[in-house]
Amino acid sequence: MSVASNTSSHAGTIREMRLAMGLSLAVGLAMLAGKWAAYVITGSAAIFSDAAESVVHVVAVGFATYSMWLSTKPANARFPYGYEKISYFSAGFEGALIILAAGIIVYQAVHRWLGGLALSRLGLGTMVVAAAALINAALGAYLVWKGRKTNSLILEANGRHVLTDSWTSFGVVGGLCLVMLTGWKPFDPLFAMAVAFNILRTGKGLIRRSYAGLMDVADPATGSMIRQTLDRLTQEIGIGYHGVRFRNSGMSLWIELHLLFPGHTSLAEAHAQATRLEARLRESLPLPAEVLTHLESQEDHERVHSGPHYEGKP
Repeated sequence: MSVASNTSSHAGTIREMRLAMGLSLAVGLAMLAGKWAAYVITGSAAIFSDAAESVVHVVAVGFATYSMWLSTKPANARFPYGYEKISYFSAGFEGALIILAAGIIVYQAVHRWLGGLALSRLGLGTMVVAAAALINAALGAYLVWKGRKTNSLILEANGRHVLTDSWTSFGVVGGLCLVMLTGWKPFDPLFAMAVAFNILRTGKGLIRRSYAGLMDVADPATGSMIRQTLDRLTQEIGIGYHGVRFRNSGMSLWIELHLLFPGHTSLAEAHAQATRLEARLRESLPLPAEVLTHLESQEDHERVHSGPHYEGKP
C-alpha cells in the first residue's frame, strides 16, 4: 500500500470517527431533553436516575469530542509522540463521571423515599424512557463497533457508556411497570438504586482500562500477534530478532525490536532489509504502527549484550 493510500485511509478513518462522535453528541442531547421532561412530569426517582446518567453522558461526550480532536493532531516539538494518549484520559474521565452519577442517583433515591413518594403520569414517562432506551441501544452498539473498527478507545468507551445508559433506561422501564402493575411506589427508588449499582461496573471498567493504557500494562494478545508476524517475516529473509517491546498509544502501536543479521551482511544491505521488514510489519498489523529496529550481528550480539555497559533491556 502506498504512502498516499495510507494517508487517504487514515484521513477517512478520522472523518468516520468524528461523524460518529457528532452523532453521539446530538442523540445524547435529544435523550437528555426527553428524560428530564419525563422526570418533571412524573417525579420518579428512577427516571431521575436515568436523566442524571444522561447528564454525565453529554458532559463525557463533550470531553471525548475534544479528546478525539486533540488525539488526531500531529506530533510536534513539545509532544514528539503526538497526543494519542489523551484517549486514556478520556476513558478514565468518563468512568469517573459514571461513578459520580451512581452516587448522586443513590442519594436522590434515598432522599425521595424518605421524603415521601409522589408519582404522576407514569404511563407517559415510561413510554419516553422506553423509546430512549431503544435508540441508545442501537447507537451504543454502533459506536462500539466503529470504535473497534477504527481502533479508537474514545469511541469504544463512549459506546459502552451509551449502552450503559440504555440498560439504565430498560431497568427504569421495568421498575415503573412494576409500580403501575402493583401500586407499590417503593419499586421506583429501589430500581433507581439498582441502576446506580449496575453502572458502577461500567465506570470501574473504564477506569481500569485507562490506568492500563497510561501505565503501559502488558497486552499478551497483541504481543503474541506481533511475534507471530515477526516469526513469519524474519524466516522469509533468513534473519533473527529479539528484544521486542511495544506500547499502545490509544490509536496506534509503537514497536521496537532488535534484528539479527549474519556478520558478513553489509550495513547498506541490512538497513534495506530492515526497512522493508518494518513496512511489511506495519502492513500486516490490523492497526496503525510505528516500528523502530536496531541492527545487530548474529555472531556477537550475546557478547555485546553481556558486556559491562549493557543495561539488560529485554
